[in-house]
Amino acid sequence: MNNLLINQLGRGCLAIGMAVGLGTTILPPAQAQDLDPNATEVLQFMSDCLADLEAFSVNSDIDFEVIATNGQKLQLSSYASVLLNRPNGIHVRRQGPLADAEIFFNGNQLTLFGRRINAYAQQALTGTVDDAILAVEAQTGIPFPGADLLFANPYAVLSEGVESSTYVGTAYIDGVEVHHLAFREADVDWQLWVRTGDVPLPMKYVITTKWLTGAPQYEIRLRDWNTNPPVSQDAFTFTAPTGARLLEVLPPNQLDDFQPAEEAQP
Repeated sequence: MNNLLINQLGRGCLAIGMAVGLGTTILPPAQAQDLDPNATEVLQFMSDCLADLEAFSVNSDIDFEVIATNGQKLQLSSYASVLLNRPNGIHVRRQGPLADAEIFFNGNQLTLFGRRINAYAQQALTGTVDDAILAVEAQTGIPFPGADLLFANPYAVLSEGVESSTYVGTAYIDGVEVHHLAFREADVDWQLWVRTGDVPLPMKYVITTKWLTGAPQYEIRLRDWNTNPPVSQDAFTFTAPTGARLLEVLPPNQLDDFQPAEEAQP
């Protein structure tokens, strides 16, 4: 890694930064010839710093594209907020054109709540935030792009399946200097913009589906990071509002805007 990039990474997360500066990141040997070591080291640095945080909160603006049946590309916008407390507390709220939903997990119970229909589904689940994310995806059949950043080991999740990578350079998001990284996998390309300096937090994440007509993109802009938020265990425990119905399964269109919008007739 060149000296400029080392300086841009800064001195935050000291033990991690020392490891990066010493070049101790191990590249997957089967793919090393196609990986840019600068991109790998920034990704590792960011991932390790995220994993090292005991708790954080972040808000995000989400734009995702769908192809209507008449071939028109539409962009839908939504909002999400996350409060995470390792190892087993997470609260997510997602608001979009069709979905207004919350996810609660406190280490013992997972709840999916559809605010617009005032209904919820629950299951007993003992485990970690990782277990909760996987359970939500298994229960709903809906992947959660961006959840990669919430796992206990983001680097392992993000780097799996990567065939090539590029350190594009530096850029600016909301006036903040960022590293721009680009990665390729078999079915998707994805890009990540990581804040330079002391705390290498992700600022933007874009996933492009290569083999669908129109190559639709899913873009997340992350903002309002708080790496030392006030945390109450009550934040992760669901209390049913008056009149809320308990369902066996929450309808997928109450959790995600993508599927119903995909069939839209503009």
